[in-house]
Amino acid sequence: MSEVPGHLPPLPSEGARAILAAAETLFASRGYDAVSMNEIAQAAGVSKANVFHHFSTKRSLYLEVLRNACANDSANLLDELEQQTGPVVERLQRFVTHHLASLLRNERSARLIQREVRQSSDECAKELAEQVFGANFLRLLRLIKAGQHQAELRQDIEPALIAVLLLAGNLFFFDAHRVLRHLPETGFADDPAEFNRRAMTLLLHGIQPPAA
Repeated sequence: MSEVPGHLPPLPSEGARAILAAAETLFASRGYDAVSMNEIAQAAGVSKANVFHHFSTKRSLYLEVLRNACANDSANLLDELEQQTGPVVERLQRFVTHHLASLLRNERSARLIQREVRQSSDECAKELAEQVFGANFLRLLRLIKAGQHQAELRQDIEPALIAVLLLAGNLFFFDAHRVLRHLPETGFADDPAEFNRRAMTLLLHGIQPPAA
């Protein structure tokens, strides 16, 4: 199952969804190499032939699991935000708040993605960028470019760098929030939405005092 960047893929059938759910559970608990297609078929309650009917290889199934785990409903939200006409900064705030809430709500899926990102070879990393993360990243870039075009955001900063910084804060919070809440003066660690609000303010205005 491939995905055209910037477009939503077709929804999987009920049988494919059962296979994806079983595969996600197994991959998340044991890792890619330790899971066989036979085990996935048994967990999904289907035949091995049925698994191969929907997914030609184990790798294609794994990439679809990662794609689903990464997407959640972020793609739909980004499409919606692109169509809106309000301030881009407000739309970006809505996206980052939603993104972090989704990570925390779908922790097993998010951990699976994080592990794959950290452990991937160069070849697999390229595959992840093109087939898993690329479409949503393009949507986010378009939204940021709209903000630059409307002079809401600085035009001398690469849109991709802004996107990475927006995502990086959320990913670090997701990884470290259980530790953060025990550090001094980190009350925001118990309130993801407040963390997003403060981080967005900081990203927009920087840490230097305003010029006199």
